[in-house]
Amino acid sequence: MSKKKHVTLNVNGKTEEFLAEPRELLIYTLRERLNITGPHIGCETSHCGACTVTINGKSVKSCTMFAVQAEGAEITTIEGIGGPDNLHPLQEAFKEHHGLQCGYCTPGMITRATKLLEEIPNPTEAEIRFGMAGNLCRCTGYQNIVKSIQAAAAQMSAAKEAAE
Repeated sequence: MSKKKHVTLNVNGKTEEFLAEPRELLIYTLRERLNITGPHIGCETSHCGACTVTINGKSVKSCTMFAVQAEGAEITTIEGIGGPDNLHPLQEAFKEHHGLQCGYCTPGMITRATKLLEEIPNPTEAEIRFGMAGNLCRCTGYQNIVKSIQAAAAQMSAAKEAAE
């Protein structure tokens, strides 16, 4: 039997403290312990990206990381990006441009796309496809996902220019 470890995380701006088994995956911590259900359990092998979150500024598949490895980390999930009353431009664009179908992959897609647009504010189609390659969608041919990210990038760039 493993000895539980004390873990402190900052998830979506809120400090969370708990005891965790050393082998507890972060995705299960988020969903079952902290009731943050945006990140989904898809493949549990890091292939699909449904569990993508941002950890200390980097996109991470939370099914590949133990909760104890995230000790002290800042974690952002889809819930920390925007909500029904305050949609992020990517969420709005996915809605307007039909970038989602069943919605299962959408939280991971939007979480990754948020980082992509921070890294490359005005990406080309090729850069979007490459940057999103680790997130799979079983329902679409990706065309509307790419269109959604392009639309959000344009909206965010226009808003930034207007603010300057």
